[in-house]
Parts: sequence; structure tokens; C-alpha cells
Amino acid sequence: MIVRIAATAMPPIHDNPFGPCTPTLLREPIERLRTGHDLSQDQAHTAFTLIMQGSCPDVEIAELLLLLAARTPSVDEIVGAALAMREVSSTVQSGLPPASILDTAGTGGTPKSFNASTGAALVTAACGVHSAKHGNRSRTGRGSAEVLQALGFNLSCSRFAQATMLQQVRFCFCFAVEHHPAARHAVAARRALPFPTLFNLVGPLTNPAGARRQMIGVWHPMFMRPMAHALERLGVEHAVVLHSRDGLDEISIGAPTDVVEVSPDGIREWVVDPAALGIDPVDPLTLAPTSAEQAAQVLSQLLHGQRLDACHDMLALNAAMALRVGGAARDLREGLDMARRALKQGGGAHVLAQACELSMG
Repeated sequence: MIVRIAATAMPPIHDNPFGPCTPTLLREPIERLRTGHDLSQDQAHTAFTLIMQGSCPDVEIAELLLLLAARTPSVDEIVGAALAMREVSSTVQSGLPPASILDTAGTGGTPKSFNASTGAALVTAACGVHSAKHGNRSRTGRGSAEVLQALGFNLSCSRFAQATMLQQVRFCFCFAVEHHPAARHAVAARRALPFPTLFNLVGPLTNPAGARRQMIGVWHPMFMRPMAHALERLGVEHAVVLHSRDGLDEISIGAPTDVVEVSPDGIREWVVDPAALGIDPVDPLTLAPTSAEQAAQVLSQLLHGQRLDACHDMLALNAAMALRVGGAARDLREGLDMARRALKQGGGAHVLAQACELSMG
């Protein structure tokens, strides 16, 4: 049975894990949030700049993140925090137009199936789209970083190497830890909280290669509209924000997926129904590997065209959406045909092999 979480549901309120907070540097934003007001873009920018400068104690950071998580974040808060993080991030200078670069990074924070968004980035690269996959390690131990590392990718490769592989093989992986070192100042507070925070929303908005085409899955449907409006304000070329009705931050094959799309034509909402595309429904959580090594094996088999199962269907569907957002496919049906052909021919595996080799240089 598929259970849809109500869009009005809020994260549970928790006590500050570091104890009572008497704010100092973050006094103004904390007091504003305590009294039920949103932060302006400038206030959010200032607060997150202070955090990433290492100026704030963990107790204050946790209090701010708790208060921000107590309701749906405003567009101003998302944009202000994203701009603050962008200002202190290292970038990949590939020379490619940002409007031609795609990212498939999501927010995380949901039950995890297999690495569909990572696979989608590789498949779209095989189909001609420049894909700068932004990602990190996961609490599950089998996120994009762990799996790519298990497949031979050097997570610590230089920004020059990343730019080279994006130019030459149309794929690079931007390891978030290497590009956002200032975010380390919030690590203790984030780890102490039992739910995702505004940092999870901001991460996909800070692609090091400047990608302006994005497919972003979110961990709760209440974030879809504010994220879409934030993307619009930040100047995205084409993007979709999505959440599946069975609770994933990817396009599911077990249930419809709700989509908010941002394009030059404005913002619109629609639904991806896998059954309408001829895909048999399967609970995606039954596809989940149990380790990084097993997840790497699954992804490798898919990219080499060695699996024609539910994982193949889910990867092809996510790649189809990425191809549509990347400008290579007119619609999902055309994208599915392209993705399935690339998987059958092993195109994604070839891209990954080349990228791994360049990452060692």
C-alpha cells in the first residue's frame, strides 16, 4: 500500500541536542524565528555566512537549524543560504556554458533504493549531455561518493581533472566535501539532529560547475514549490523538483512521482506515472543493496547492459527525465528510448571508465 505524506506535515520538533541556547552572533535570526517570522534573504545570507566562517558554536547552529525545520522554509531563506554557500565554495572552471551543464543531485533524507541519480548522470553523459554530478557520502554508507569510489573513481581528484573530464567525457563527479570545506563548521550540529536540515536543500543549489539544468529530488513534498521558486530566482535554465508518492527523492517505479518544473515558460506542476509509460510497478525499496560494494556491483551491471529488471526500468526512467531537462529529449518517451539504448550499448560504463582514469591523473 502506498501512503502519501500530507504536504502540510511538518518535521517533529526536537530539543536542542547541545542544551539550551543563549544566542550571541546568531541572536537576531534566532529571535526572529522564535517569534514566528521568516528570515529575509539578507538575514539568511548573513546567518549562513557566519556559520561557514566558523564563528558560531554548535549550540547556536543547532538552534537555528531546528527553528528553520519547524515549518516550510521560505524562498528567501533558501536563496540566502545558497548564495552564502556559493560564495565560499571552490568551483570547476570547464569553459562550458553553465546553461548546458546538468546536475542530478537530490537532497537525500529519504529511504534509499539504489544509485539511480548517479547512474542517470552517467547515462545522460553517454547520450551527449554534460553532467556534473554533485554528491556526498550518505548515512546509509552507499551514497554516490561511496559507490563511485568503489568503482575506481578518485574522490579527491583536482578541480582541473574534473574540468577535463567534463569537457572530454561529458561527466564529472564533484565531491561535496572537497568543494564546500566551510560547511564543516556545521557538521556537528547537523549530525546531532535526527532529520535533514536546510543544508540538505542548499546543497543541490551549489553545484561547483555552475550547472543550470537540474533534476532535484526532495525528501518531503512541502519543499517542492519553494525549491522551484528558489531555482527560478537563482537563474536556472531548466529544472525539475520531484518527490515520489512512495517517499523517494527520485522518480519511483512503484508509484507516481510529483514534479514541479521550472523553465523559460515559467513554473508548472505535473505527475510522472510509470504505469502510463509501460513500466510494471515494483516497490523500489526491494531493490536496495545492503552495502557500498553491492550497490557498486548493481550500478556496474546496469551500466554494462547486463540487467533488464526493475532496476533497469527505474534507472532508465530517471535518465529519461534527466535527458529531458538536459535538452536532449523532447519528452519522457523519447528519453526512455535514448536511455535504454545507451544502457544496452554500455555507454554509461564507457563514460565511467574514462572518468575514473582521468580522476587518477
